[in-house]
Amino acid sequence: MKKNNKRSDCPVSSSLDVWGDKWSLLIVRDLIFAKQCTYGDFLKSEEKIATNILASRLQMLEENNIITKSDHPDSKAKVLYQLTQKGIDLLPLMIEINLWAEKYYVLPADSKAMLKEVKKNKENFIKTITKELKKRNN
Repeated sequence: MKKNNKRSDCPVSSSLDVWGDKWSLLIVRDLIFAKQCTYGDFLKSEEKIATNILASRLQMLEENNIITKSDHPDSKAKVLYQLTQKGIDLLPLMIEINLWAEKYYVLPADSKAMLKEVKKNKENFIKTITKELKKRNN
């Protein structure tokens, strides 16, 4: 949904218009944590997103400047997806979602290990990941 089509001026509602569907934050998650960056990589995620839904969400995220796409350096047949600064700024939200999930669900070992690092120094963890994401974009 584009900026001018928001349902209300409520910040929660306006934000959910951009990334509040079932799939958009999973795409952002993969770009942050799994370093997945091609259409095929997203299709391989364990949630099994349908191709038409993936195409729609990628287009919506690009239209809202959460992601960009560019030519893949290793293959002319592939497109490289990356987070913009606006997308990178979702990292603290993703961390908080993970912390909330840890409280109420059994998490896999890799998620537990990541959250252990977060709890040592959340601000430093976010700075480190943000720096890695920006470096990946250059």
